[in-house]
Amino acid sequence: MKSKKLAALCCLLLIGLLSTITRDAMASEEAKYKVLEKEGGFELRAYEPQILAETIVEGSFNEVGNIGFKRLFDFISGGNIGKQSIEMTAPVTQQVESEKIAMTAPVTQEKKDGQWVIAFLMPAKYTIETLPVPLDPRVEIKKSPGRLMAVRTYSGTWSKERYEENRAKLEMDIKKRKLEAVGEPIWARYNPPFMPWFLRRNEVLIPVERPAE
Repeated sequence: MKSKKLAALCCLLLIGLLSTITRDAMASEEAKYKVLEKEGGFELRAYEPQILAETIVEGSFNEVGNIGFKRLFDFISGGNIGKQSIEMTAPVTQQVESEKIAMTAPVTQEKKDGQWVIAFLMPAKYTIETLPVPLDPRVEIKKSPGRLMAVRTYSGTWSKERYEENRAKLEMDIKKRKLEAVGEPIWARYNPPFMPWFLRRNEVLIPVERPAE
């Protein structure tokens, strides 16, 4: 009996340690929003305008995330043109330096016109004018307006089945509250691949509007 209790205690301590390590390792700026309503795993949020780095990927649900992530991670890791002023000296030299951009959360995946849009949120300190220009032409910088979002949060794997299950629940939440969906579902991941599946934070978001009174 003592050995079972000890094993259970060790397991809890390990989970707590993993949670702390992964949280600290991936502490990052998140999208800014105000929670207007909350019930269980559902939230209604008012999001502030955002600047996103986006790339379009063709393929299956499970494939496109990794492809798009790599393109966008290359951009924020130095795959960009640094905008720096160089003082006049003798001799005159010119060098393009890469600028690293902080990781933010979440990484989103959205289907549009049969293709997938993978996006990284850019840190709030940047504007479209001050962000470095991506070297990869498949990466675009865009501004997203403030939006009202219906959101369902869940943990677990990144499988299509888990996504579809929670998307269906969110659509029921929207119907129950008589909200109107005005855009495609968005899948958001907040954690790195090394995060244990049972500690991951995932979300399905759908842009909505309140019914006209």
